[in-house]
Amino acid sequence: MILDDTKAALRISKATMLFDNEVNDLIAAARMDLQLAGVQPGKAQNDNDPLIKRALIVYCKANFGFDNPDAKRLQASYTSLKAHLTLSQEYTSVTPT
Repeated sequence: MILDDTKAALRISKATMLFDNEVNDLIAAARMDLQLAGVQPGKAQNDNDPLIKRALIVYCKANFGFDNPDAKRLQASYTSLKAHLTLSQEYTSVTPT
């Protein structure tokens, strides 16, 4: 589950629900950002895709909390990953059914 994996990456206990709303909002924002950049909605919703999952987690790590000394580095990493996704036909082209 992407929420649990993201919380683990943020070093938040799985049992702690205090930040669930904020983390879920960040995940949703990351998905929307990928879609606005050109990633197919179906691809952006695929939590089993390792590149999408990594993009969601890195976005959350870059934007969670107020005093994150790694925020700029993580944001640059997310921006780079998003650029690679948007340059790939696998993530941007709609395949005929």
